[in-house]
Amino acid sequence: MLYLLGLITEAYAMGPAPQGGGQQGGAQGMLASILPLVLIFVVFYFLLIRPQQKKAKEHRQMLENVKKGDKVVTSGGVYGVVESVGPNTVVLKIAENVKVKFGKGYIASVRTGSDED
Repeated sequence: MLYLLGLITEAYAMGPAPQGGGQQGGAQGMLASILPLVLIFVVFYFLLIRPQQKKAKEHRQMLENVKKGDKVVTSGGVYGVVESVGPNTVVLKIAENVKVKFGKGYIASVRTGSDED
């Protein structure tokens, strides 16, 4: 076991000599190692995070603008016409004399006149 420790110390002794400048070389090396991480974060922000935030903001605005008479589609695929709007719920008419209450967040989209089936 002691012989093995002797080999390890010899291996360190054979390493390259330390370079002059001490702190300056370390700061440049640290910057060079952090730079790729910063670039990866920037790429993720512009390709993933920012578009999701924009889409969520558009969805919130769409939910705030839902009014009686709008034709909507829920996230479950139910097509209906808005009968009434509450702070957190929406009552949809999905057939004659059939009304269903949904959470406002489950409205996926508001249909336009050109979306008719």
